Amino acid sequence: MRLSIFWRLVLSSLAIVALMAVVNLYALLQVHQLTALSTQLVSYHYPAIENAQLLITNLYNQLRSEKQYLAVRDPVFLENFKEEGDQFHQIFAKVRAEETSAEGRKLLGDVSKLYEEYQVLFRNSLHRGGRSGHEHRREHLVDDITARLQTYIDLHEIKIGGVLRDSRSRATYAEEITSELGVVTLLLALGLAGLTSYSILRPLRRLQEQFRQIGRGNFSESLNISAPRDLRSLVDTANWMRTKLQELDDMKSEFLAHISHELRTPLASMREGTHLLLDQIPGPLNIDQRQILRIMSDSSQRLIHLISTLLDLSKMEAGMMEYQIVPSELKRVAESSINKVRLLAEAKHIQILSDFPSGQLWVPMDGARIEQALDNLLSNALKFGPTGGAVTLRLRIDNERNTVVLSVSDSGPGIPPEELSHVFDRFYQGKQLGGTTLAGSGLGLSFAKQVVEAHGGQIGIESEVGKGTTVHFLLPLAPAPRDG
Repeated sequence: MRLSIFWRLVLSSLAIVALMAVVNLYALLQVHQLTALSTQLVSYHYPAIENAQLLITNLYNQLRSEKQYLAVRDPVFLENFKEEGDQFHQIFAKVRAEETSAEGRKLLGDVSKLYEEYQVLFRNSLHRGGRSGHEHRREHLVDDITARLQTYIDLHEIKIGGVLRDSRSRATYAEEITSELGVVTLLLALGLAGLTSYSILRPLRRLQEQFRQIGRGNFSESLNISAPRDLRSLVDTANWMRTKLQELDDMKSEFLAHISHELRTPLASMREGTHLLLDQIPGPLNIDQRQILRIMSDSSQRLIHLISTLLDLSKMEAGMMEYQIVPSELKRVAESSINKVRLLAEAKHIQILSDFPSGQLWVPMDGARIEQALDNLLSNALKFGPTGGAVTLRLRIDNERNTVVLSVSDSGPGIPPEELSHVFDRFYQGKQLGGTTLAGSGLGLSFAKQVVEAHGGQIGIESEVGKGTTVHFLLPLAPAPRDG
C-alpha cells in the first residue's frame, strides 16, 4: 500500500526530528560527562589540596606555639598549641573521610602516624621537662609530615592535570563528532526532504505534462505512474478524461471522413455536369450563364480539394496513409509547385522569387505529397502577402546534418506571438490586426506538418508582426542516383 502525502510528510518530518534528537542526545551526554569532571575538580581535588595546605600551615603554627611554650613556659602558648592540634584533627578527619584513592589514603595514614608520634614526643618533653634530643626528633617528624602532605598535594595536582587533559580531549572530540553528526544530519535531512518532495512532485509533473498533451490534442498516451493515494484518484480522472476525449476525437475524425467521402461523389458529379454545360454540349450559353457556371465550377473544385485534404489528414492521423518514398529531385518539385501558383501571384501582383543552390538535390521523399505541402505553403504566403509584395522560396543545404532546409517567406502582416503555437492545428485560422478572421480552411499548415514529419523531417515557423512570416522545414538528403 502506497503512503498518502500526509503520511509521507509526517514520516519524513519524524525521521528528521529523530536525527536531530540523536545529535542533541550525544551533545547532552558529552556535556554531562564534562560536568561530572568539573564537579570532581571542584568538590574533590581542589578542596583536598586546600585542606592539605591548611594542615601544613596548622602544623607549623603548632611548631611555633610549642617552641614559644618551651622557651617561656607561658600557659597561653600551651593553650594555643592544644587548640591548633584540635583544629588539625578536625581538618585531617575531613580530608581522610573524603579521600577515595588508595594511594591518598596511604599517605594520610602515614601522616596520622607521624602526627601522633609528634604529639607523644611533645607530651614526653613536658613530663621530662628537658630538651635532650627533642628538637632534632621534632624537626624530623615535622619535615616527614610536611613531605607526606606535599606528596598528597602533588598527587591531587597530577590528577587535576589528568582531569583537565581528559576534559579538553573530550570537549575536542565531542565538538568534532557533533559537527560531523550535524553535517550528516543536515545532509540526511535534505536528502529525505528532497526524496519526499520528488515522490510528490514527480507524479504531479507527469500529470501536468499529461494535461499539456491533452491540451495539444494528443489523447493516445495513457498515464501510468506510481502516485500517492491522494493523487491516485486525480490520475484516474485524468486517464478517464483522456479516454473520453480520445473517443470524441475518434468520433469527430470518423464523422469528417464519412461526410467527406459522402460529399466527394455528388461534388464530382456537379463538377462534371458544370464542365458539360460550359462545353455547351446540351446547348449554347449566354455570357451571364457562362459566368455563373464558372463560379460553380471553381467553388466545386475548391470543395473537392478541401474534402480531399480532410480525407488525407484522416488517413495520416490513423496511420493509414501510404507514402511512395524514393530519391527525388527537390528542385524540380519546387519549380513545379511555383508554376502552379504563378497565375495567382500575377493576379495579386506578387513576385515569386526562388533561391536554389546549384546542382541537383536528391531527397528520399514522396514527391507528390511534398509538392502538396509546398503548394499549401505557397498558397498561404500569397494569401497573406500584400499586393505588390514578394514571396521567396529558398533551398539551403546543411552539410553538417546532411539535410536540406526549404523555407517559404512572405512580406505580409505577420503572426502575433500568442498565435504561433496554434498555426499547425487543424482548422485554426489566424486573424488580421483588426480582429477579422482570414478566409481559408485552416488545413494547409496542418497538412504540411503531417507530411514533413512522416518523412522524418521537422517543420517550424518564424514571424514578426508587420514584417512577414517564414515557414521552413528540413528533409534528409540522399546520394544522387548513378546514371545507367
